[in-house]
Amino acid sequence: MARKTDKSRRKLAQSEVGTIRKNWHGRLKVALVYPNTYHVGMSNLGFQTLYDLLNRIEHVVCERLFLPDDAGSHTGRLLTVESQRPLGDFDIIAFSVSFENDYPHLLTILEKAGLPLRSSDRASPHPLVIAGGVSFFSNPEPIADFIDCFLIGEAEPMLALFFDTVSLDLLGQDRQALLETLARNVPGLYVPAFYQALYNPNGTLKAFEPTADVPAVIKRMFVKDLSDTPTCSAVVTPDTTFKQKYLIEVSRGCVHGCRFCSTGFIYRPPRFRPTALLKECLETGSSICNRIGLVGAAVSDLPQIDKICSQVLQTNTHLSFSSLRADALSPELLAVLRQSNVKTATIAPDAGSARLRTVINKGISEEDILNAAETLVANNIPNLKLYFMVGLPTETMEDVETIVSLCKKIKHCFLKSSQAQKRIGEITVSLSSFVPKPHTPFQWVAMDDLPTLKTKIKHVKNGLKKTANVQVHADIPRWSYIQGLLSRGDRRVSQILLLAHINQGNWPQTFKASALNSDFYVLRERALDELLPWDFIDHGIEKSFLAREYKRALKGKPSPPCPINDCTICGVCKANP
Repeated sequence: MARKTDKSRRKLAQSEVGTIRKNWHGRLKVALVYPNTYHVGMSNLGFQTLYDLLNRIEHVVCERLFLPDDAGSHTGRLLTVESQRPLGDFDIIAFSVSFENDYPHLLTILEKAGLPLRSSDRASPHPLVIAGGVSFFSNPEPIADFIDCFLIGEAEPMLALFFDTVSLDLLGQDRQALLETLARNVPGLYVPAFYQALYNPNGTLKAFEPTADVPAVIKRMFVKDLSDTPTCSAVVTPDTTFKQKYLIEVSRGCVHGCRFCSTGFIYRPPRFRPTALLKECLETGSSICNRIGLVGAAVSDLPQIDKICSQVLQTNTHLSFSSLRADALSPELLAVLRQSNVKTATIAPDAGSARLRTVINKGISEEDILNAAETLVANNIPNLKLYFMVGLPTETMEDVETIVSLCKKIKHCFLKSSQAQKRIGEITVSLSSFVPKPHTPFQWVAMDDLPTLKTKIKHVKNGLKKTANVQVHADIPRWSYIQGLLSRGDRRVSQILLLAHINQGNWPQTFKASALNSDFYVLRERALDELLPWDFIDHGIEKSFLAREYKRALKGKPSPPCPINDCTICGVCKANP
C-alpha cells in the first residue's frame, strides 16, 4: 500500500506547473500541511498563497504535505510532495485549515508522523506546530490543546515578522522560552498555553485570561491595501476541482452583510484589488494556461468588472467566477460566460421566502432570482445550481415549503428559456444545514436539532421529487452538528475531539462516551451578555454592532450594504483608520 501511495504522490508532483524546490542547507524547514487530500488542498487558493509566501522568504524552505487518499488504511510514512521527506525532518509544521470538519484529520496527521498529539507533551527536538486559516481566526479554542501557536489573521503581514523572529537557534531552545519570545514580538500570535479559561457552575465561560506576560486580547492582522499584494495560483495542476485553472483573488470580504456569513464579517473591511493589478494577473495567468478563475466572496461587486470582462473577450481565455449575485448579471459578464463555454451557473437564494431572506439580510428579491435563471439559460448556460439552507433563525415549515415553490418557479422560467434554446438542462438544488458561526450576528443562536433538520430536508426532497430535470442534494445533518460543535466550542471540546480520534472517527460512540454534553455547545441559545469562547479575538467589529444586527434580524429588518470605508457603524474602520 505504501509503495502504491508513493507512486501516486510522484505522479501528482510530475503533473504540476510551478512547483518550488529550494536547497535545504542553512534554511528553516517548514512543512505546510493541509489536513485533507491533495485534490482538496490544492483547490484552496489560500493554501497555495501560503506556499508561495513562505518560499519567498529567503531563509525558509517550504514543502507541502497532505492527507493520503487512503488515510484509513495507509500504513507508510507521510511524505512531502517536493522531496519525499517525513514531517519529523522539518523544524516547523504549519497547518492551514479552512474547515472545522478537517480538525480530526489534523490529529491523524500528527499521529502518523509519530508526534505527541498534545502541545504540552511536545518539546525540542519535536517540530514547532503552528496553525492558521479562516477557521482559526474565527475560533481556535476547540483545537487549542494540540497546537503550539496560532497565527490569527491574514498571512501577508504576519509571516515575514514571524520568520524574522524565529531562528534555528531559537527553535533549539526551551519550548516555553521560544513561545514567549514569539508571543511578545509577533502581533496576532496566539499561544494557548499562556491563557486559562474559568467556568461558571452552569458551564458557561466566566473568564478567559493570560497566565503570562502576553496580550489579553489578540488583534487579528490583515492587509489594509491589496494594491501591491496579488494573490494567484502558485501551482497549476489538473488534480484539483478547477482542473488546470489559474486562480486570481479579486477581493477580500463582502459588502452585503449576510448575517449568516462568516466571510462577510471576519474579513471586514471589504477590499478590492485595482483593475490595473488584476489585468497584470490575467496576463500572467494567460501565459500559463487559457483557463482562469476569479475568486472572491462576490466577484460581480468588483469595481470595473465589466472592463476586465471586455479585456478577456478580446483573448482566447476562458474565464469563470467563484460567485455571482443574481442581481448583478451584466451583459459583459454574460458575454464572458458564453465565450468561456460555461455549462453550469450557480445562484444562491439561500432562503425560499422573501421574509427569511430579509432576516438573513440577503438583499435579493424573488424577481432577481427568476430573472437570473431565465437570463442565464437564454445565454446558452443550460444547467443551474441553486444553494439553499435549512435551519435558519426564525425559520418555519412554511419557509421550508417556499424553497419547493421557488424552485418550481425557477424551473418554469428555466423551461421557458430552455425551449427557446431547444435544449433542456438540469437544475441541481443543494441543501445545507445552517451552522451559526463566531463573529457574526447569528453567533448567539441555537442550531436546529437533527430530527428537525432531517424533517426539513425530507420535506424539500419530497416536494421536488416528481419535478422533472430537478435533482436535490443535501448535506448530512450529523456532520453539520459536528461542524457546529467545532466552530462554537470552547477548549473543553478538545476532549471530545481526542476521544473521536481514539474511536477512529466513530462520532456516535464518541458522544455516548464523552463526559461533556455536546448539545450544550450546539443546541443552546447564548445570552447576548454571555462571554463567548472567541471573544478574546479582536476583529475590530464591535460586539454591540453584531447584537444590534441580531435584533434587527429577529424583527425582520434589513440593513444596508457596507459602505466600505469612512464609516463608524460596525467599528472596523474606526479601529483601523
